This record gives sequence, C-alpha cells and structure tokens, in this order.
Amino acid sequence: MAHSKALLVLENFIAGKFVPCSSYIDSYNPSTGDVYCRVPDSGKEEVEAAVRAAKDAFPAWSSKSPLERSRIMNKLADLIEHDLEEFAQAESKDQGKTITFARTVDIPRAVYNLRFFASSILHHTTECTEMASMGCVHYTSREPVGVGMPHGVVNVVFGMGAKAGEALVCHPDVPLISFTGSTLTAQRITEKSAPHCKKLSLELGGKNPAIVFDDADLSQCIPTTLRSSFANQGEICLCTSRIFVQRGIYSEFMKRFVAEAKKWKVGNPSDPTVNMGALISKEHLEKVRSYVKRAQAEGAKILCGEGVDSLDLPAGNQKGYFMLPTIITEVRDESCCMQEEIFGPVTCVVAFDTEEEVVERANGVKYGLAATVWSSNVGRVHRVARRLQSGLVWTNCWLVRDLNLPFGGMKASGIGREGAKDSYEFFTEVKTITIKH
Repeated sequence: MAHSKALLVLENFIAGKFVPCSSYIDSYNPSTGDVYCRVPDSGKEEVEAAVRAAKDAFPAWSSKSPLERSRIMNKLADLIEHDLEEFAQAESKDQGKTITFARTVDIPRAVYNLRFFASSILHHTTECTEMASMGCVHYTSREPVGVGMPHGVVNVVFGMGAKAGEALVCHPDVPLISFTGSTLTAQRITEKSAPHCKKLSLELGGKNPAIVFDDADLSQCIPTTLRSSFANQGEICLCTSRIFVQRGIYSEFMKRFVAEAKKWKVGNPSDPTVNMGALISKEHLEKVRSYVKRAQAEGAKILCGEGVDSLDLPAGNQKGYFMLPTIITEVRDESCCMQEEIFGPVTCVVAFDTEEEVVERANGVKYGLAATVWSSNVGRVHRVARRLQSGLVWTNCWLVRDLNLPFGGMKASGIGREGAKDSYEFFTEVKTITIKH
C-alpha cells in the first residue's frame, strides 16, 4: 500500500507481499464525491499469481493441526482489535457509512467472527459406524479445500468483475466459490463455474418483509423497524424494505413511524451524532432515487424523505451521495418498489387484514432471505414463521445472529448456508474410509 501526496494507492497482496499493478481505478469517497484512492484494476495475470500462491501454501497450511490454525486466527483477531479505530475510520471513508456503525458493528463483528471460528474448529467431530457382521468399521474424514494465514494463504486481488472476477471464477485451480452480492452476478458466476463443477455458496439479494400484527408492542417495534429499514443507509442485504401493518393499528403505526424517521440525522459520516451516512456510489444513489420516482409515477405516496423533505448537508459534503430515509405508501404489491431489491434507505408500508393474506403477500416475491414478525401471540409467531419462505425469520427483534446456526436465503436469495457446521461442511470435502479387520 503506497501513499502519494494527494491519493492513497492500494496494491494487491499476493504471497505475503504488496504487489503493484499496471493499471488502476479511481475510488471515490462517497461522503464528498471526491477521488481519495486508486485501486488496482487486476486481470488474469494477477489472479493467476494469487491462485498459484494459494496452491503453493495449501499443503503446509492444511497439514497444521486445528489448534495451530486456531491460534493464528485468534492472533489475527487480536491484531484487528488493536487497530480497531484505524480500521473503522478506513471503512467509514471507503463505504460512506457512519463512523459509529463501523466502530461498533463492522470491525467488532470481524473480530468476533474470527474468534468464533477459531474456537469452532477445535470442536468438530466426524462420523463412525461399525458393520460387525462384515468385520468392518467406517468413518469419515474432512479434507480442507480452502487455505489460511501464512504467506500465500490469504491473497487480496482488487479489480472489476468482468476481468478479475471472471478470471477467478473460471480458474481451474479454484475449487469453490463463496460469493455475496447480487442475484444477477450470481447467475453469471453459476454459468461460468458450471463446466468446472465448482462448489458454490451464494448469499444474494433480499426483499425482506416485516409483518406487524395488531397485538405488537409498538414501543419496541417502531425503533427496531426504523433500524431494520435504514441502518447503514439500507445497504444491508437483511434490511426491511416491505412493511405489512395490520389495518387496526395502521394509522397509529404510520403516524409514529414517519415522525421517528424524520428525526434521523443524515450527514458527515465522521459526525458521531449522525444516523445515516452516504450511499456507496453516485450511480447507486441515482438507481435508488429512480425507484422513488417510479413509485410516484405509479400513484404511490411519499410520506417523507426523497423529494419531500430538504437535505441539509455540511459544506464539505455537498457533493456526497446522501439520501434521506424515505417511506412510501399506497403502493401496489406488483410495483417494482415491492418486488425488486432497492438496497437503499427506502421502505414501503402497506396495510393487511388477515394472517392468511399477509403470509401470501409476504411470500409473493422471488426473494426469500429474511423476515421479521411482530406479535405477542406465541402460537401465531410460530405458525407464521413456519409458513414464511425465508431463510431467517426474526420475531420481535432484528439482526440477532448466532453463528452456530445456519445463515442463508431461499429462492433467488441464494444457495447454501453459512455458520459453524455449514461453513465447516462447505470448506471441506468429506471422505468415507472403510477398514476391514
């Protein structure tokens, strides 16, 4: 990683060394709209070098005991935690998110994940069966597919999907692909990887519903649903973008929900009092705004946010990619705003009458990542959770994760699951061994 007087210039990290690239891409600070960094525009050559480094490192790393690997992962967690503030500042500047979110969520979570899996790898067991009549014992072993921390184990290659991404996906020595991103990109990955029969784990988009029944505790529901709709500018795959409110409390919910949304402060991400920072890019901001315009053209009503309220920004952030929390109502289920992933601070709120009706409407999209249910009726909570076509269902809460349990979506929201057991199975190949005695 090199520094010039004006710009930070990133380099690829291959075989334990920072490696310059022959061409670079401008990277913009979302909160100012200015170029602040140059990123390698890598291609086949850089990908080939990274794959070769990983392949060379694999024998030694995969032969290390779980305890040795656990110690290395814990050491990496310690190093990140030691420089947590520096990582948080870099993440906020690069992504446009608030320093508070990066400082209290993103970087601590990275530390937690490393420590969790450092512990998890010490406790896996394998299967064993006996066929006494045949004098045989069968057992399974798990062979690692990925690699870890010494030189060549972790390689970082920057680049665009069409060049670096495609070279990586198509490389014959890359046995599996774990991808988080859009469904459209995942379709391309699936097509390109199919001739090589690669293992895939795809965590994709969502159009996540929140269902608020008339016995919900609104004092808990409203602040949590504000977070689930607008946290990190709505740029979380698990964010709520469709809110179904039972008709008996619809007016009360809307009055309180809109009033609280208008209190959210949008501005300079380094300001600790700000609730929302900037969206990731100018192009994405325009895309999100276009959904609001299309909703208006379809006859929907914008209750607050984009096109309704004024956005007051500091002088240094006037060119940044900011947008106010936006609430849309009187929108049809067939609308693009109710069917397509927007991935921004926009949520639609509609009324419903019956449980049967709302389950059918909540399931009426191609996605199935996450859902939330708000009700004090325990029987209803279990009943609705079972019927929702979502990989995750939260009831009376949001974004509460246990890494022991599976994470992933149904339908167009992905393939495979992540979590202690699921990740272990994905990143290893199982082998059955039979011993006759």
